[in-house]
Amino acid sequence: MAFIINAFLRCRALAKFQTPVNETCLGIHPFNQQIRNKWPDFRMKKDARKRNTLKEYGVYKLRYNALRKNNIIPLEIQEIADKEIYNCPRDASITRIVQRCQVTSRPRGNVKRWRLSRIVFRHLADYNKLAGVQRAMW
Repeated sequence: MAFIINAFLRCRALAKFQTPVNETCLGIHPFNQQIRNKWPDFRMKKDARKRNTLKEYGVYKLRYNALRKNNIIPLEIQEIADKEIYNCPRDASITRIVQRCQVTSRPRGNVKRWRLSRIVFRHLADYNKLAGVQRAMW
């Protein structure tokens, strides 16, 4: 325990003499520096959030919808299922997911198997970066 406390105190003492580059490495960002994340833009981040919501609530929403549309079961159960589906988030629907390129976040012209846009796909295929893709020759 004493070793951890001593290491913490040494880090605090060294913090006075650090350059801005070292502060960035420690996770302390200056106000004028842009914070990066693993998504190309905000739309991709939004799509990832929707996919996680669908993964969490999608099964329940599908079951509630099946109960709600079933005409054989009593009307009270259908009403309960209707209330439950109303309480589920709207992003738990598969129609709200947009197929986007994982590199550029382009929404149109995607090759579904690789989740890449046609432009990025062709560029990577030209340089043999995709396994199993061969340029057409005749």
